[in-house]
Amino acid sequence: MSHYQPLAERMRPQCLDEVLGQAHLLAQGAPLQVLLARGQCPSLVFWGSAGVGKTTLARLIAQYIDAHFVALSAVMAGVKELREVISQAQRQATGLLAKRTIVFIDEIHRFNKSQQDALLPYVEDGTITLIGATTENPSFELNSALLSRLRVMVLKPLTQEALLHVLQRALSDSQRGLAAAPDALPEHWLLAIAQLADGDARKALVLLETVFELARAQGTSDDHVLTQFLGKGFRRFDKQGEQFYDQISALHKSVRGSNPDAALYWLARMLDGGADGAYLGRRLLRMAVEDIGLADPRAQQIALEAWQTYERLGSPEGDLALANVAVYLACCSKSNAVYSAFKQVKQVIEQTGSLEVPLHLRNAPTKLMKELGYGTGYRYDHDEEGGHAKGQQFLPDKLKQQVFYVPTERGLEAKIAERLRGLRGEL
Repeated sequence: MSHYQPLAERMRPQCLDEVLGQAHLLAQGAPLQVLLARGQCPSLVFWGSAGVGKTTLARLIAQYIDAHFVALSAVMAGVKELREVISQAQRQATGLLAKRTIVFIDEIHRFNKSQQDALLPYVEDGTITLIGATTENPSFELNSALLSRLRVMVLKPLTQEALLHVLQRALSDSQRGLAAAPDALPEHWLLAIAQLADGDARKALVLLETVFELARAQGTSDDHVLTQFLGKGFRRFDKQGEQFYDQISALHKSVRGSNPDAALYWLARMLDGGADGAYLGRRLLRMAVEDIGLADPRAQQIALEAWQTYERLGSPEGDLALANVAVYLACCSKSNAVYSAFKQVKQVIEQTGSLEVPLHLRNAPTKLMKELGYGTGYRYDHDEEGGHAKGQQFLPDKLKQQVFYVPTERGLEAKIAERLRGLRGEL
């Protein structure tokens, strides 16, 4: 009985020319192509989502420069395994058939600090050429000492066009693929698979193999076979990873930039990917406070109510409450004047320390305090013309001329600005 090998494994590119979707690295004159053309391969880290070819590319590089290739998984390997690999690399570097060693570490972000530190001297002296693969941002997940010795290469998700090419090649390849007739599966099936795979070539090939076998077993390629298996898929999303923070950043900036269409898109993308609606409600409330402020004070209350509505209704009914507030916030007048003023106040407090409260503002509940001048000279605003004691000092003496809050001329804040100019005697 022959050993079964999944289609995705059989269809791994066997040379660099077969690698799709990474022309920015491998095209003529691109960074990785230039290095390989010179027979060079520095230590690298491949950063990209699943199924974009990180492992495959590492293997092909070793093949291209005729290096000994050792693959480790950071999930399984420890310092002991690393030491064994280093010893093996040192032996490979000696003798008549001396070869350099490429050590490929999948999910390198899962190595702890001591494991990463164990690699440093051997990467530094060239005992090994390290190629790490990660789906997480190397800036956050790798030690700065190790990261400084690696060149980061970003691998892109495959385009729909590239995925279609992968699928068509897998269908027609008589040696490694399914060796099927060109019309074995309808073209719109391949398109649906490419869309569902969402940039992941491995996922596309797994889906293709399964759908092909299902259609063959049922003896039909009617669309119900496709929908029966594929159902509804989820787009690329990692609940606490790089894509998560990229998308919440895009949502926040779309609201700040007053683009309701983009705000709706990124909100829907995150909900579709499985983000917690309550988390999104909290972030929308933050946007109302931080980016709209007093330009439209209603925004804060509306955002809070939308969050509460979502918590009572849940998904999918509560999703619309979040959509409503995302559009409202995007369409509001914007002001970060209070946000900026509050940050400035905190900085001044750090710089000036505990400044004394002016005597006329102090409470004077005892005779001694009154004798010491507490409260002396305070003017009760309600007794003054217009309900305002003009020129009265409220900040500490050292800051008495300081202005922190400068309202914008947008929304309600424009009226606030006019009111303050009047109180300051600037009109």
